[in-house]
Amino acid sequence: MSYLTAIISTICCLLWVSTSEAEKIYVVERERGALAVIDEQKKSYEIAGLGNLNHATLKFYGKFAYVISRDGYFSKIDTTTDTVVKKVAVGESGIGFVSCGNFIGVANYDPRDVVFLDLNLEVVKKFDTESRNVGIKCADNYFMYALMDRDEIWIHNADKNFEKIKTIKTTGNLPFDALLSDDTYMVGFFKGGTGALSLKDFQYNEYIIKAGTEVVYKIPHFGTWGIHHRKAYIPAVGDKKLMLYDINNFQHLGFIELIGLPVFVVVSPDGKYIAVNYSGDMDNYITIIELAGQKVIKNIEAGRRIMHMRFSKNSSTLYVSSYFENMIKSIDMKSMELKPLYEVPSPSGIFIY
Repeated sequence: MSYLTAIISTICCLLWVSTSEAEKIYVVERERGALAVIDEQKKSYEIAGLGNLNHATLKFYGKFAYVISRDGYFSKIDTTTDTVVKKVAVGESGIGFVSCGNFIGVANYDPRDVVFLDLNLEVVKKFDTESRNVGIKCADNYFMYALMDRDEIWIHNADKNFEKIKTIKTTGNLPFDALLSDDTYMVGFFKGGTGALSLKDFQYNEYIIKAGTEVVYKIPHFGTWGIHHRKAYIPAVGDKKLMLYDINNFQHLGFIELIGLPVFVVVSPDGKYIAVNYSGDMDNYITIIELAGQKVIKNIEAGRRIMHMRFSKNSSTLYVSSYFENMIKSIDMKSMELKPLYEVPSPSGIFIY
């Protein structure tokens, strides 16, 4: 029996954890260049040939899933058949992408450019930035992203042939990621602090906070997960803390002390909990935080190197990927009980359709 056949057999014999909605889980198989797909009917699939999926990002738009590989391939997947509709090369090292109306923007590390595609994945525009590019987001047909090596933010208007309409020079050094909440674009700096850009009037302000001094094993992620009711929960760089901000006035509201260096911050859909994972010597742990009291309620040793987390749509379950155990596990949010669920080789990112 082949390794993949054994995996499928194991998955099919496992009981699906029911939620209030039908859910399909896509899991990045980091070392295999593939996605494992698990649905509520206990079926499993593998979508292969997607490129180098180290640090891969997957997003859903309508019935399609899009995934960018670290070696620059961009794939469009039909979620009704779980087949690749189209795969194109957009660079040598892709880092992120966003859909904006009828277009998709892709931020590259190498070559140092940003590529705009239509929904058929045809290139319509490229911009050479002379920088690694991160934190690409979209609002009202504006694309925005940070230039890591130039300490700048660029804004393009998709309605005007992607014309660059604004360049903002940052004081903070090495922007490494960004998040978008309503009309505020927030960028994090590796050397400490954050910047906030209002998309109403393009006013930009920085709030510099000294970074921690501990060795950073994995750069934290802003993504879109650390936002709830206009409050941002931001992983500190080189420090065992979450930074808390009011996005309306960017008032610093304090810290939440953690047991390790945070990487991902995931908010449950019902707004009751935050889950945090770690790099370094605490990467086997998940921390659950109660949002109402902004306090840690449990640190859970969840597996050997927890790479990613995702709440079910009804917030009853937290799915976690244990990289060195080749396993997807679940945490019941009522009992906090940890259970093994699905055997998946080298699992990292978890995405729910």
